[in-house]
Amino acid sequence: MVMGILNATPDSFSDGGSFVEPTAACVHGMKLLEEGADILDVGGESTRPGAESVPAEEELRRVIPVIRALRARTKAPISIDTSKAIVAEAAIEAGADIVNDVTGLCGDPGMVPLIAKSRVGVVIMHMRGNPLTMQFAPAYGDVVREVGEFFRQSLDAAISSDIDPMRIVLDPGIGFGKTPEHNRQLLRSLAFFVELGRPLLIGISRKSFLSGFAGSQRIEDRHWPGVALTSYCREHGARIVRVHDPKPHREALRMTEAILGNA
Repeated sequence: MVMGILNATPDSFSDGGSFVEPTAACVHGMKLLEEGADILDVGGESTRPGAESVPAEEELRRVIPVIRALRARTKAPISIDTSKAIVAEAAIEAGADIVNDVTGLCGDPGMVPLIAKSRVGVVIMHMRGNPLTMQFAPAYGDVVREVGEFFRQSLDAAISSDIDPMRIVLDPGIGFGKTPEHNRQLLRSLAFFVELGRPLLIGISRKSFLSGFAGSQRIEDRHWPGVALTSYCREHGARIVRVHDPKPHREALRMTEAILGNA
């Protein structure tokens, strides 16, 4: 599946400010669906490296009108990208089906009971630190094992809190408190995370570590390395890719499925 990124923010790293107005955001969301997105991931707070937290009131102002407008126009699953339970709850009431929490349910003590009560889908992502500090010399003894252990503990805690495991997706958090080498190690080890038994989501679209492969710091030059990684991730067991440009990633997935014999 393809998760289309819809940033209703003024400061996201690649498209900040493009869709802050609800009508423009809704139009873009429908365009993402037309281009092959299966899920729309709406976010009102940038989580780029160095980003500061946004007050809940501002985040609500940014995302709730967008979710309401989208829900009135489509039945496609809508995800709210937030770590705040109050924002997640309002988004669910507005029509969101999934909570995508970059803190892995660790940022707000109200998030776990909300997910259990609402019975929506949830993406548990791994992040070392927070967006403001996460890229200050991130260090691991064994990044794959440590992220895997975080997932095991998160799954145990979620299930013990009455969150249905069939509603949980795992995201290793490429670029969230990781060096380029950590990212490569995680991508080389996708099969390790697949063995945890939950669908794996990978978000690599336009991220800075792709510049090393592209040989350029320009964001537009990260596009094709990202598409190539979408095909690689699917081949190695990922089930969802989170991207800015659904069409080429959808085509890469279709070709990969044909080669794997699943088309």
